[in-house]
Amino acid sequence: MLQTVRVLHVLGRLNVGGAESRIMDLYRNIDRDRIQFDFVHHMTKRGAYQEEIESLGGHVYCMPRFRLYNYFSYKKSWEKFFKEHQEIQIVQGHMTSTASIYLPIAKKYCNAYTIAHARNAGVSKGIKGYVTKLIRKRLADKCDSCFSCSDLASEAVFGKKNIEKVKFIPNAIDVDKFSYDPNIRSLIRKDWGISETDLVLGHVGRFDEVKNHAYMIEILRECVKRNRSVKLFFVGDGPLRDEIRLKADKLGLGGHVIFAGIRKDVYNYYQAFDFFIFPSFYEGLPGTAIEAQASGLHGILSDRITRQAAVTDLIKFKSIDVPAREWADEIFNTDISGRRSRSDDVRNAGFDIKEQAKKMSEFYYENSVSHK
Repeated sequence: MLQTVRVLHVLGRLNVGGAESRIMDLYRNIDRDRIQFDFVHHMTKRGAYQEEIESLGGHVYCMPRFRLYNYFSYKKSWEKFFKEHQEIQIVQGHMTSTASIYLPIAKKYCNAYTIAHARNAGVSKGIKGYVTKLIRKRLADKCDSCFSCSDLASEAVFGKKNIEKVKFIPNAIDVDKFSYDPNIRSLIRKDWGISETDLVLGHVGRFDEVKNHAYMIEILRECVKRNRSVKLFFVGDGPLRDEIRLKADKLGLGGHVIFAGIRKDVYNYYQAFDFFIFPSFYEGLPGTAIEAQASGLHGILSDRITRQAAVTDLIKFKSIDVPAREWADEIFNTDISGRRSRSDDVRNAGFDIKEQAKKMSEFYYENSVSHK
């Protein structure tokens, strides 16, 4: 009988974010008789996915948030954790800001196979970003495998000299869920009071500085100058939501913006959009861009995002340093008629979670067996 391998995923939070969604897609599709996931997050509240994780047989543990001043107590918390959890065979750190701390501890106390998974191509501004770069400076030397979602994320987290060590792991999705369905489109638009003649710009993401929501409001303003029937549909939540709502209201655009909050059935909301916008300051490889393409949406991404995100001809890249009217021009110059699903194109590009789950299951099992 095959031994069940326990893989610990380390995250900042367990909300409906990009990394969390990708891991949960993998969890739902992986062979759980062979591979079982556990999670560590750095929040005291129960995460949005916690109930589902527990129903699938996983455990969720909480670590204190890392602050530079609590370095030693943070390290001790991890030492205590791994001493008590000898069952863990693989540790995959998606939180690379402190992976240099907890991955070596996992190896020391559990003899675990360790993976650092780069999911972003930038850091926060100021002292926080400086500390992150400092702590993960030699991360590639402190783990058994380096994973990354894109070329830019590889370089940002592991450095140019370590690129050859890095294994590309696609931000795979459950492709079929995102296939375009005009019936779902009509239902969602009706639920939110959107006319079939309205032009809907869509964005899915956390309300965080890096996502550049303020610029999206500027794009909306330029679009409304051309067509009063334009709406901007936000799916997601976060600390800047109220600030963005206030900005829209001040510009007289409140009636053109929809805040849908966090949606677990986000795949249905892409159907209601007409155009996808994503002007982030930096990303690893946004899974939302892959989801949008699977649903047949044209879109514009910031030119600071890896070109690997364009797995179809539906995506264009544009600078976020230009006036917002140039994004509006691009939107209105794009022929969005004849929309159809592009799920097969996304699948053929290697972003199908079912195939990815098979590959990762083999990777986990082979490395846990050979390592112990």
